[in-house]
Parts: sequence; structure tokens; C-alpha cells
Amino acid sequence: MRLLRLPGVYRPRGDTELLRQALCAVSVPPGARMLDVCTGTGLIALTGARLGAAEVHAVDISARAVLTARWNGWLHRAPVRAHRADLLPRAAGRFDLVTANPPYVPYVPSCGRGGTRRTRTVDAGPDGRRYLDRLCEAAPRLLAPDGVLLVVHSALCGTERTVELLHKAGLKAAVVARRVQPFGSVLHERAAWLEEQGLITPAERRSAHDELVVIRGDLPTR
Repeated sequence: MRLLRLPGVYRPRGDTELLRQALCAVSVPPGARMLDVCTGTGLIALTGARLGAAEVHAVDISARAVLTARWNGWLHRAPVRAHRADLLPRAAGRFDLVTANPPYVPYVPSCGRGGTRRTRTVDAGPDGRRYLDRLCEAAPRLLAPDGVLLVVHSALCGTERTVELLHKAGLKAAVVARRVQPFGSVLHERAAWLEEQGLITPAERRSAHDELVVIRGDLPTR
């Protein structure tokens, strides 16, 4: 799919593709209302529109990402409405489908050890869960009955933690997709710090591979 992308907007990577594959495996009901959180270029929002969603809201904290998603929606003549928001949308109502690729890389507080750089598109607090926990807590308010949530993140953040929080929120939750890929530049820079924090083992640091997961949550009809 041809996409425009302004400088600084998150480029579709392995996590984007894994989420896209998981989305394509979902049965999107005709006329569905969809929300794409941390949309970046809008690729996932566009995919949802192609699968049958009639109203797609794409949100991102980055003004450049919002503009990029709008351009791409126009380019592909898709029913995508892009909004600027801090993670959660301003659009009223509930959604049949919610997708999310939020920042999830543990953030090193200082640029000293490990030579890290802070980037808004990836940093998510010392444990990588700054946005994931908010999303899990908000899921029941975002989803319509029988609605589906798909969220992608690194196993570094705690796969079981996400599943547990969604269960506590009243959703059925399970891992539906996995992908192992080499560390990107940010994880390479932070590898020593991640090992010190116990987020990766020495063996995992040597192998320099990360596991991505897509977790699906379903809100039952009450």
C-alpha cells in the first residue's frame, strides 16, 4: 500500500505488520466503527477501512502523524478521520474494533549509561507500560458489546500483565500472534540497561532478538 509519511512519523515496521496480519484475521462486521490508537501513518486504520469498517477514527499525539494519516486517508479514499489526542480519543460512543500500536520500549531516564535517546514514538516509561496500562483500563469504555481490541507490543513489557489486566477489565484475552525479530537501533542502545533492570537475560542480550505479540481482547455481550 502506498503511503505518504512526514519526517518524524513512526515508519511501519515489524510490529505494524504483525498487527496488520492479526487485523486481517478478524471478521470485521459491515458498517463497523473502528478506532486506531497511535496511528502513525494510518496504515492500520486504512486496513480496517478496506476490511469493511465504515467509520474509522485514527488518533495520535503527534500533529505530523495526524496530518499524515489524513493525507493517506484522502489518497486511498478511505473513511478515516484523524484526530490529535493523548492516547485516548475524543470521539463519542463505543467502537466495534479498537487497534493499538502504542509506544512500549522501556525508557532509560538518563542518556548516560547505554547511550540511549528519548523518542516519543517508542518511549513508554521504565517498564514500557506507561500507555499499555492506560489502554487496558480504558478498554471496557471504548468497546461496544462483542467489540474486539487488538494491541501489539514487545514481550519485554510483560505479555502476561496485559492479558491479566484485560481479564480484570472484563474482557476475554489471549495472544493471537507472535513474531521474533532482531533488535532495532533503540533496543541495541539500551541492551545493557535492559539487562541491568532484569528485562532481558544475558542470553537474550547476546542473541539481540525481541519477541512481539498481538493480544486480542473481546468484550462479551452483557
